[in-house]
This record gives sequence, C-alpha cells and structure tokens, in this order.
Amino acid sequence: MKLINNQLLQERENFDIVIWITASKEMSIAKLQKAIASQIEVTFCGDECETRRAGMLFETLSRKSRFVVILDDIWEAVSLEKVGIPEPSTGIKLVLTTRSIDVCQKMGCRAIKVKPLVEEEAWNLFSEKVGRDILNVIGVEPIAKKIAKRCGGLPLGVITVASSMKGIDNLFEWRNALKELTEHKQSINGLEDEVLQQLQFSYDRLNDPKLQHCFLSCALYPRDRSIGERELVQLWIAEGLVEEMDSRQAEFDRGHTIMNKLLRNCLLEVFRGSDNKRLIKMHDLVRDMALHITSAKPRFLVKAGMGLREPPNVQEWSEDLEKVSLMRNRKLEVLYPSEMSPPKCPILTTLLLPGCGIKSIPKGFFNHMDGLKILKLSRNPIKSLPNSISNLKNLTALLLAYCDHLEYVPSLSKLRVLKELDLRGTKIKEVPHGMENLSSLKYLKLEDFLKNVNEIPSGLLSRLSCLQDLNVGRSLISGKEVSELKKLETFEGSFYDLDNLNMYLQAFHGREDLSQFIILVGKRKWETEIYTSKRIELWDCDIYPNQIMLPRHIEELHVTNCAYYGREEYPIFSRSLRFRNVGN
Repeated sequence: MKLINNQLLQERENFDIVIWITASKEMSIAKLQKAIASQIEVTFCGDECETRRAGMLFETLSRKSRFVVILDDIWEAVSLEKVGIPEPSTGIKLVLTTRSIDVCQKMGCRAIKVKPLVEEEAWNLFSEKVGRDILNVIGVEPIAKKIAKRCGGLPLGVITVASSMKGIDNLFEWRNALKELTEHKQSINGLEDEVLQQLQFSYDRLNDPKLQHCFLSCALYPRDRSIGERELVQLWIAEGLVEEMDSRQAEFDRGHTIMNKLLRNCLLEVFRGSDNKRLIKMHDLVRDMALHITSAKPRFLVKAGMGLREPPNVQEWSEDLEKVSLMRNRKLEVLYPSEMSPPKCPILTTLLLPGCGIKSIPKGFFNHMDGLKILKLSRNPIKSLPNSISNLKNLTALLLAYCDHLEYVPSLSKLRVLKELDLRGTKIKEVPHGMENLSSLKYLKLEDFLKNVNEIPSGLLSRLSCLQDLNVGRSLISGKEVSELKKLETFEGSFYDLDNLNMYLQAFHGREDLSQFIILVGKRKWETEIYTSKRIELWDCDIYPNQIMLPRHIEELHVTNCAYYGREEYPIFSRSLRFRNVGN
C-alpha cells in the first residue's frame, strides 16, 4: 500500500490530492474524520457533532474534482456519508485494504484478492532480506529454500523469518531453525494463525529472555499508536529489562541498542515524527502475536485505547498477572469496584493507567500487589492516592505527571528502592512525607510543582545522592545543594542569584559537563523559546566584571533586563554561543 500511495503522489496530473489513512480494529467515525481533516487542512473546533464534521469534510472534498482516499487495514464497513467522503465517481477513487471480504461487499468495492507470493517470488524476497553472502555458505541455500517455502508465500512471514536469520552463517543453526519452524507449523489452523506462527518463530529466535520481554512490553500500548522511542526505553529501564549501569545515558544507549535489534528483526517499525525524533510502532499482526503470547505466560491484561467505560471484570485481575495496561481509556473513571475485595496480584510488576479519567482508587487496592515496580497514573483527574501505596516496597517508578487535580500523596518513606518520581503539573502543596528517605532515587521531575511554595526544603536534594536527572522547574534551589549531586547528568532548575550559579559551576569545575542543562537565574517573567539543550537564562541581574563563569560547552545564553557594570565588553558575551539579549 505504501508503494501505491507513493506512486499516486508522483502522478499529480491525475489527482489533486491523495489521502492515506491507516485504520485499525478500534477505528471510529470520529477518528476517521479527524485523520482526514488533518490531511486536507480542515480544522475542527472540538465541539462539532459527527454530522457537522461530515458536512465540513464533504464540502471541502467536493471542491476537489480529482482525489483518492486510501483506507488501509479496515476491519469493519464504514459509511462514507457519515464520514463525509463523496461517493466514488469518475475523478473520485476509494481504495481500501481489509482482511474481510464482507467489508468489501458492504462498502460496494470491487474485491481484488492479494494472493500469496508464488514460490519463486517468496524465495527472491527471502534472499534479498537474508543476504546473498549468507546463502553462499556451503549447505545453507537448500535449507533456506525449505524455510522460505514454509512461510506459505505470506510477505510478512517471509520478511520476519528471513530477517531473523540474517547474519547467521552456521549450518547447524540453519538446520535447527528449519526444525523449529516445522514444529511450529504442526498446530496451524487458519491463515491468521499461520502468520502468527511465522512471527512467533522470529520472536523465539531472539534467544534472549530480556530482549523478548522488551518486545512484549511494546504490546502494552494501544493498537496503531506510535510510541516515543525514549518513552519505551524508559519503561524498559524501569522494569529492569535494561541492566543497571553507572550512568543514565549508558542505560539509554543500551536500550536504544535493544530497540535496533528488534527493528532489524522486523518485529517493530520506525518512522520520524514532526520533530525528527524516532517513533516506534507495532504492526497489527505483530501486536496480535505478542498478545497471544501474553495470554499465557508471562500473562498480561491489555485493554489500552479501547474506549472502555467500565473497568475490567474482577475475575480478570488474576493472581498470575504480571503486567496490566488500561492506558488511554479516557472515559473509564472507575478502576475497580470499591465494594469488592482488593485484587490479589502478587507478581504484578507493571500497572499502566495514564489518561483513563480515573477519579479515585479504592483505599485497599494495592494491598496485595507486593511485587509492583511501575505505577503510571499520569493525566488522570484523581485528587488523592490511597495509603496502600505507602507499602509498595518494591516500587521503582511512581509516575503522576499532570494529574492536575492531585493534592495528596501518602508517605513515601518505605519506598526505598524508588528510582523514578514524577510529580510535574500536580496540585500537591508540599513535598510528600518521607521523600528524604528515597536514597535510590535517580530521576526526579518537579516542574510546575509546588505552585504555592517557591522553594524546595533546604537539605532535601543533597540527601538524594543518586540523582542523575533532576528537573525542579522554577522552584528556587541552592547552588550548593545541586553541586553535591555528584552523579547528576541532566538538570533543569532555578537558582536564587548569580552567587548560587557560581557555587554550582565551581563545584562542577574539572568534572565532565552535564549532557543537558537549562538553568534560570532570577525570575522568568515570560516564556521563551528554547533552541538548545545547554542553556542559561539571566533575568533582572546586575552583572559585574569577572563575577560569573559559564560551563565549557554552553550553547545558549539568554540575558533579559540585566545591567552590566563595567567599561569593557564582558568576555562571556564574546564566546561562540547563541546569545540573546532582551531588554536593557
């Protein structure tokens, strides 16, 4: 379908516009309308009804005499009228792909069945993916042809199996691979099962339990949704799937290496977002295969992005659950019936609940979750957390970012292995009790936190000696305290004055520079664009000759309403960096 789309884009003389939408099992009329609107420059205000949105799309598309709409991977028939797509005619074409002939018939489309590859085509594709250098190894090609034939002409199966064998030049491994693949085929019933078996073959050949678990964790995210690469790696680190190293950057480097292995095995797809950062996606069938594996062991409960309004049945919270994801069910509101006994999930390690509209959690909900490591509740309108969280002694990540109604977090004093704490954008009015005991904490985010308190309590940060990533936003802190954090790698925060900035910089003199820092001195009066990852802002400061120094690798200096008391140009202003002087 990508080839068809790209070819149509080149044929501008035939069509004014080509609209390509990737659908999914959970695709709705509203989602289709928004996806189409984004490609034809139609803006919805957000309060329009379905009929109004359809009218706006229909009016815009009707003004275009020649266009193509591609609906890729449709699972159910959709009404073109309800969406707002004009009926196909001489200049208007509709192309869709689906696994159901019923969908084609209901939508009045001429069905063109994509047949499996013939044996020669499958072999050519297999050869291309595995590499001719490997096939030239004595004895490999005859076995490789048998493996390619076992893929049943299914391109996805051919590509994934061949990619998993790329670089393998050992004849014993090829013979063993053929045997494994043959054994998988014995229980095949239908076409989709056949594809899943081919995909699971590549999963099995990862030959590394941690690598396999990293792959399975990708299925915790909603179908057809892209995942930020950094977010995914951060999850792996929190789960302990990336070994603990001496720096956070080293852990991320290891995580990105794991990601590349999964990409090379065609188990994940990658593309670039608007900011050119890598985004990760699972093909529908690959995700189906992952969920099939996790329906047994390890056991997952995944209902992410399914538009749930009711919580999972109590029976679904089984004792053998290891990971649960209900993320992005915005109208869920209730996580678990308050009148029922708390769930018993002693080996549950990961609980992902961001964006679920959760307003409250039963007070004893976490009583029987002793193994819980990751609790992500970000972007929920919850006002307080139950006290049972205080006893989660194995918790390594507590992520509460942008719970903009949250006012109460129970004592954290027993969470001595906690490594990540994210309280950005909450309404908590003071630092949670026991935070000074979090001696293992590496990652602390307090941006837009303590809105009613301007300062972090004195002496708190210096007790968190393992901190590697610290973001306190505009809350004023002491340069001396930050300077005592010997393992710090990234920092964003505000110092009282230039003396505190100097105190911090002098302490770091001779050490390796932070990989990222955004430091504010004084009180920022308005937001400014940030162009670089190594930046210092000076607001309303009186600068005297030889008063301040700058980090060696600073990239941007922002000076606003500052007065310089000297007769000569201050040397720091002549350095090779992006310099912005706003005001006096």
